[in-house]
Amino acid sequence: MTDTRPPLAVFDLDNTLADTAHRQHFLQTRPRNWDAFFAAAPQDPPIPQGVALAVESAGECEVVYLTGRPERCRRDTLQWLAAHGLPEGRVHMRGDADRRPARFTKLEILRRLARTREVRMLVDDDELVCEAAERAGFTVVRARWAAPSAELRAAQEREGRT
Repeated sequence: MTDTRPPLAVFDLDNTLADTAHRQHFLQTRPRNWDAFFAAAPQDPPIPQGVALAVESAGECEVVYLTGRPERCRRDTLQWLAAHGLPEGRVHMRGDADRRPARFTKLEILRRLARTREVRMLVDDDELVCEAAERAGFTVVRARWAAPSAELRAAQEREGRT
């Protein structure tokens, strides 16, 4: 039996669809202020290039969101997506206690999705996630439209926080 469901277009959130620049300062303190960093997420401005690609992708694909944000941010995340006109779609989030690097958590979910559906593309700003996904055979679109953040990169890789 042939699967007639559309392929998946998988989108990261932070610095792919949502501009986190206004809350980066919470990651520059020691210890990092994670509660404040995530509490400020509802004020993230949308990134036009990422939003346009998600909306365009919804014409041929089912859009799915794959974020390193912790599960406790689900309500704010869903409200943000709806408020900015992004396509409806499943949102895969990190468990609140999961501190593995994003390249491991996201690749695990991508592989799970690919068991039953074609994953047309992953759109992400994290180079390590992109490289791991490409090595695993996924098509990747690098979201290079937000200013890179060394603090966010360290958080994603070493602290498993976003």
